[in-house]
Amino acid sequence: MTTALERHIPSPLAASDRSVPAATPRVKLYKRRIAIRHPDPHTGERLLAEALGAADRDAMHGILRQLVKASVVGQKPDEANLAFMISTIRSIAPKDSIEALLVSQMVSVHMAAMRCACRLACTDDLTQQEGIARALTRLSRTFAAQVEALNRHRNSDERAITVQNLSVQDGGRAIVGNVTQHASMIIAEAGAMETTSNAETGAGREVHTSGACV
Repeated sequence: MTTALERHIPSPLAASDRSVPAATPRVKLYKRRIAIRHPDPHTGERLLAEALGAADRDAMHGILRQLVKASVVGQKPDEANLAFMISTIRSIAPKDSIEALLVSQMVSVHMAAMRCACRLACTDDLTQQEGIARALTRLSRTFAAQVEALNRHRNSDERAITVQNLSVQDGGRAIVGNVTQHASMIIAEAGAMETTSNAETGAGREVHTSGACV
């Protein structure tokens, strides 16, 4: 008797395989509740919290409820829109609570902007087109500002240090300029700079001694 071959699908939650990240569980929307679709409810909540960048269970459910409201199409939450928003947040990978809130706002603003774009394409009324175009412009600028804010927040630890650079060329002409480097680069090159300084000092002494001998 021939039996059908069964495909062996490894569990995404297997602890032995860390190279492949576990898939984010889907969210099922009901009339009065939200369900995270996963065989293990606790694991499902943990995976969804990791995707949203939420610090704990309460933060995860709070962000999820807000995303559900932002996914509305025709006054009704839309599961496809919600799945897209969660997937986008996961791909941006918020690293702390501030990024989690900011990225949630970013995807919500994007959804609103695309709704405006759809309405702009579907209306022939000139007055409505002007109003929708203004709203679309404001949302696009807001999204760009949010992206800039996210980049500034992520790069806030890399403080720049301005060092006054003085070099003397032949003939006694001095050139003064500002050299801006990141703190990590300054620290990494401190030993090299000290070595160079000592070498230059030694060279200066040799020249002075040579002049004295003449």
